[in-house]
Amino acid sequence: MALEIIESCVNCWACQPLCPNDAILAAAPPEYPVFRIEAEKCTECLGDHAKPQCAEICPIEGAIVNELAEPLNPPGSLTGIPPIRWAAVQAEIAAR
Repeated sequence: MALEIIESCVNCWACQPLCPNDAILAAAPPEYPVFRIEAEKCTECLGDHAKPQCAEICPIEGAIVNELAEPLNPPGSLTGIPPIRWAAVQAEIAAR
């Protein structure tokens, strides 16, 4: 059981201080261009919080995934904009 921070992470440092297990390590380029989570330390905050704190604070949709590679903040979850609507607006803007 462990979460993973993927390449869409912008290294904003929001998650790192919230981890109750100190499982989030700062990026060390070029080996790790984004923050990473040490699997052996990550408990997904079970016993400490109702939800993983890193995902609760993360401002980037899809940057933190579970062991099945499912985003904890899927597209649209933070903005409230459905992905289909977002794509339509982006296409409209690009056509101008």
